[in-house]
Amino acid sequence: MAPTPPLVALMGATVTFGGLPVFEKIDLGIARGEKVCLVGRNGSGKSTLMKLLAGQILPDDGERFLQPGARVAYLAQEPSFDGYASVHDFVAEGLPPDDQDALHRVDAVLDRLGLAGDRAPSTLSGGEARRAALGRALVSAPDVLLLDEPTNHLDLPTIEWLEGELQSYRGGLLLISHDRAFLSKLSRRTLWLDRGGIRETERGFAEFETWQQEVFASEEIAAHKLDRKIAAETQWMREGISARRTRNMGRVRALQQLRVDRTERVRGGAQVKLAVAEAEISGRLVIEAEHVAKGFDTAEGRREVAKDFSTKILRGDRVGLIGPNGAGKTTLLKILTGQLPPDSGTIRLGVNLQPVYFDQRRASLDPEATIHQTLCPFGGDTVTAGGQARHVASYMRDFLFDPRLKDTPTKALSGGERNRLLLATLFARPSNLMILDEPTNDLDMDTLDLLEEVLSDYDGTLLLVSHDRDFLDRLVTSVIAVEGEGEVQEYVGGYSDYAIQRQERNGEAAKVRRKETAASAASAEPKQRKKLGYQQQRELDQLPKTMEDLTKKIKAAEARMADADFFSRDPAGFQKTSEGLTKLQAELEAAEERWLELEALREELEASS
Repeated sequence: MAPTPPLVALMGATVTFGGLPVFEKIDLGIARGEKVCLVGRNGSGKSTLMKLLAGQILPDDGERFLQPGARVAYLAQEPSFDGYASVHDFVAEGLPPDDQDALHRVDAVLDRLGLAGDRAPSTLSGGEARRAALGRALVSAPDVLLLDEPTNHLDLPTIEWLEGELQSYRGGLLLISHDRAFLSKLSRRTLWLDRGGIRETERGFAEFETWQQEVFASEEIAAHKLDRKIAAETQWMREGISARRTRNMGRVRALQQLRVDRTERVRGGAQVKLAVAEAEISGRLVIEAEHVAKGFDTAEGRREVAKDFSTKILRGDRVGLIGPNGAGKTTLLKILTGQLPPDSGTIRLGVNLQPVYFDQRRASLDPEATIHQTLCPFGGDTVTAGGQARHVASYMRDFLFDPRLKDTPTKALSGGERNRLLLATLFARPSNLMILDEPTNDLDMDTLDLLEEVLSDYDGTLLLVSHDRDFLDRLVTSVIAVEGEGEVQEYVGGYSDYAIQRQERNGEAAKVRRKETAASAASAEPKQRKKLGYQQQRELDQLPKTMEDLTKKIKAAEARMADADFFSRDPAGFQKTSEGLTKLQAELEAAEERWLELEALREELEASS
């Protein structure tokens, strides 16, 4: 089958900045049905390339092609609201010209993104402005969707909703994101912007590191034949990544052991109170919460943050806090760290705690101070970090700052750079308790890797609020989920462990509800009825065969999807199989639920006979 023609493409595109090329002679295209991620080191030109595809800027050389009649929607990192009286007006502007009556889509998207349509754009925070721009892109029904960091400032339920929207999207999709889990779930093809050129593979981001290693290995062989300098640089990059992977494997093993220890305490010893004297003498206890409750009276009524929540956090634990925006994560964090009293219950803090706090609003940074002044507030050129004196230039390099920019004022830095600067100031302070509230917003993957390495080596206790699932998986020993309406639960492990355990817990609760429903239904039946009705029994007898047939069809569809060449060989067939697989899985789940309901009812009826 002939390859699908691109909806938008670049041919020989070159962009320069200050006389130096950002990238040169790039060829790429995005076709209908493709889900592509664009990756590259910080400053490699990813956002510039996306603006070029969107038609926001022109290339210095080369051409941009757009298929006649094709519509492109672009989510920029810094949207402009000039000329719009309300958020609703801004989002509705994204509707297709021939579909202005579909204003219900605008209301639905705004509701899902948690934005009031009647608000003035000038009142939006940075994160809210980002969500409004995302809403405008989603309602536009484009042929090509270009999204630059779409998950920034979104909570986990909204990110998962966005994943569902994008999975069913049938146009061409190009993503830039630091969220590894988001990219791994959505992408089927990867573009790598590297040293001014573009590489590509028909593999999703989940296989990016493997592919990157393969590229470096082949480059090293070729480079040795051509130029020693290139070979040395390539070897440095390859060995740097290999060393990081080796360190990461060691950290993974250490983290798994920490999670085992945490499991024994949370599951096996949750009801057994540690000896107070031992905790105080050894300094093991950091935070102990017993039967904590907290709520607020609002115009809409009482809003509960926590009801009867207990936990015990010991030295060395790394605890992640997750939940929807507005559920009360930051409130619970302040309660646990003694900044806010609970309505009832007790909080006990360990002795000799030296906390540092990362505020997602970065309020502690002086916008007029330079990088140098921020890192050395008392003057001089020395930063003391980890008990060691470091020259400010060397310390800046650790956090990916060019020392030549030391006199740059904080207000001139990007959001990601300000986050890095705040992290640099925190890590320079002595601490044994680190409280990080959304530290990953606006950070690129290089900085996330750096932050992960620093936190993995941190000997103290970590409390981390984050919506980055992969980051949580790599770091935390347990997850506290603030789920709304006062429901707070602790789960051992990272985000993936939480998702599995929560599903199991909800499944058990559903079984209890089904049994109660079945018991109620049975008690409502006339006393002489001791078995299922004819139609119910017939349905129960047929369901196992139905489930078996659906399972076979699912396995056959999964086998087709596992063919690495399927998508490139038959994109339309791939899309049809993917949609069919989703439908089959839904049908199987419904059949299993119905079988459980009927089986539970049958058991209740027989038990009462």
